[in-house]
Amino acid sequence: MNANVAIRSEQKLQDLGGGVNRRVLAYNKDLMTVEVIFEKGAEGSTHTHPHTQCTYVLCGKFEYSVEDETVVLGAGDSIVVPPNLPHGTVCLEAGTLIDTFTPMRDDFINE
Repeated sequence: MNANVAIRSEQKLQDLGGGVNRRVLAYNKDLMTVEVIFEKGAEGSTHTHPHTQCTYVLCGKFEYSVEDETVVLGAGDSIVVPPNLPHGTVCLEAGTLIDTFTPMRDDFINE
């Protein structure tokens, strides 16, 4: 098979602290999908990276900031963050984000 298959139950859940957990799912050098689980009040601190990021809200509610703009996102909403823009989130209601990165995040698998 030429596809990269990730069985969720077989993927390691990483405790990032502060009520945030991450599970790297399927990826190759060009693309990566990551599940990020937040407790209410947990934060994804403002940061930048050279990857394009698309975030889909699987469940919960999040205040998401990109540069100087802030939006509240709920289940079914999504946002694309271009490379190198400061962005972060605060979890308003416990939930899960599905992040997709291009290219893949080497730092997530080399931790």
